[in-house]
Amino acid sequence: MPAMTVDAYFADRSENDRAIYDVVAKHLETLGEIVTDALTVGIVWKRVRTFASIRPRREGFRLAFLFSRTLEDDVRIAKSMKVSANRIAYWVDLKTPSDFDRVVKKWLSEAYASSPPS
Repeated sequence: MPAMTVDAYFADRSENDRAIYDVVAKHLETLGEIVTDALTVGIVWKRVRTFASIRPRREGFRLAFLFSRTLEDDVRIAKSMKVSANRIAYWVDLKTPSDFDRVVKKWLSEAYASSPPS
């Protein structure tokens, strides 16, 4: 999976997909230093390790993020899975930029904060 630029990743994707990415990336920029890697399968965000990613769906993206705690059941959670003794992965579908609402922003901020700094 060769890395590419974000612009190259979105070259053949819809304006809606780019708009979803843009609202997520803009929020992440407010949190601090982050590495963004555009791959053929999606985009990942890292500090020392990956704490979030988006992968394309038929409509929009599926946002994944890692937590060190259990989230309350929420209609936005499409899937969850324990990935280690202390980490749980959660997935949220983002079909439009407005799906990245204040609750999802809060979760992504927490995922960033709980990831070790670079």
